[in-house]
Amino acid sequence: MSKQKAKLDLWIKEVAPSNELRQWFSHEPDKWKEFKGAYRKELSEKQNLLNQIRQLEKEKDTITLVFSARDTEHSNAVVLKEMLESKKHTVSHVVA
Repeated sequence: MSKQKAKLDLWIKEVAPSNELRQWFSHEPDKWKEFKGAYRKELSEKQNLLNQIRQLEKEKDTITLVFSARDTEHSNAVVLKEMLESKKHTVSHVVA
């Protein structure tokens, strides 16, 4: 589905894992723990983007993270949700 058809309020491509990290991980569950740590490090350097998402949550009350992966347990959206919640904010939805 295209972002136009999804009718999203905001698309922050820069919050995704780097191409190098994403390609290395390749959704292999055995690499999950290492991927999670590396992606958390990348996200920690993008606090301005995380704060932008948190601000949207304050304005909208609910936000939904949209991602494309068959494995919903080993997805960057899971890590992003955890990072957002670590500041006592709640992400209500993660949609695959």
